[in-house]
Amino acid sequence: MSIKPLHINDYDYELPDERIAKFPLEERDHSNLLVWRGGNISHRKFFNLPEELPEGALLVFNNTRVFRARLIMHKPSGARLEVFCLEPHAPADYENAFSVKGESQWRCLVGGLKKWKEGPLEINFEMGGRECRLEAYRGEQVGKSHIITFRWDADATFGEIIEHLGRIPIPPYLNRESQEIDNTRYQTVYSRIEGSVAAPTAGLHFTPRLIEALHNSGITTEEVTLHVGAGTFLPVKEEDATRHTMHTEHFVIELSTLRRLASMVGTGRIISVGTTSTRTIESLSALGWRVLQSGSPEAERAVGQWEIYDIPGEVGGRELLEALVGWMEREGTYSLSAATQIMITPRYQFRIIDGLVTNFHQPKSTLLLLISAIVGEEWREIYRYAMEHDFRFLSYGDSSLLMRVES
Repeated sequence: MSIKPLHINDYDYELPDERIAKFPLEERDHSNLLVWRGGNISHRKFFNLPEELPEGALLVFNNTRVFRARLIMHKPSGARLEVFCLEPHAPADYENAFSVKGESQWRCLVGGLKKWKEGPLEINFEMGGRECRLEAYRGEQVGKSHIITFRWDADATFGEIIEHLGRIPIPPYLNRESQEIDNTRYQTVYSRIEGSVAAPTAGLHFTPRLIEALHNSGITTEEVTLHVGAGTFLPVKEEDATRHTMHTEHFVIELSTLRRLASMVGTGRIISVGTTSTRTIESLSALGWRVLQSGSPEAERAVGQWEIYDIPGEVGGRELLEALVGWMEREGTYSLSAATQIMITPRYQFRIIDGLVTNFHQPKSTLLLLISAIVGEEWREIYRYAMEHDFRFLSYGDSSLLMRVES
């Protein structure tokens, strides 16, 4: 398709450093909640969310879990380097990559790379009452990253090794080292599937108590898994945002969740929790369109950056999801694994979601473009209101509920 230029400078605002929340609040669900509905803004607390959602709404959570992706390793000389695990290479799927013993390959960023001329990096540690050793060997370069082979002599899986030795990779804009509080608070309370290097931060506000209140109010929930990559923090450096290359992220969705979504398309009640859930859900449209066109979702091929824009406007979200559901039923599969590179901009017409729970995002970011796709130019008024009413910004900051339609 022909993509018209999109000027990223039109999505800029001043964000003073003191407005960036460096630490979480003492109580997750006591954060501020800005509610935008049909151009009207109201100011609540996050524990008021059940009162603000449409009756019978469906909340879709991303249940990914942040793993301790940062390893501080040393050369035999003692020089310190950081190895940041981005995604598994061999085995290539997360479940197997975390469960292997002895050796695993990952695509990694390496801090202090110029110091690493030859030989392995190492960590000597104690585990299970014995002295152990983890080594890292540098392989081929892939963009700015490298394929790193890890080898260890402990009787432990790679997941156990990195849980023992790694550090939680908090966002770079916090300008601090990770602390003990981040080990629990930079995770959602419903996180289950390890694989992310960044939290789906819209979910950080939920507590078990609030989720119970939602269910008692007739609000239902479903889960998807999208492993958040480091690319989520990449700024848009091109003046024309359409020239920005989106990162690819892997996701998994269950057949039962697809059926539930398909049954509720068009009701005004599908609310995604976070931009990651949104990207997952809307990517399903492209997979459904592939089924309608070729009989298969071709899930081994990532959903392209602009692929969702090529779907004819008259094809609705329900039809697309039902096509995908039908394919899974015929194949006898109950879980679909795929990947997406989609970039949601103000020109995108949402086919499935009706609203979004999300934090306040960085200037000139792809996430702010996604917000504008939901609320249009009113993003400026929303962010102005948040700034003037002392809302906290970014990952540990406050939240908003943005509704596309009247409820």
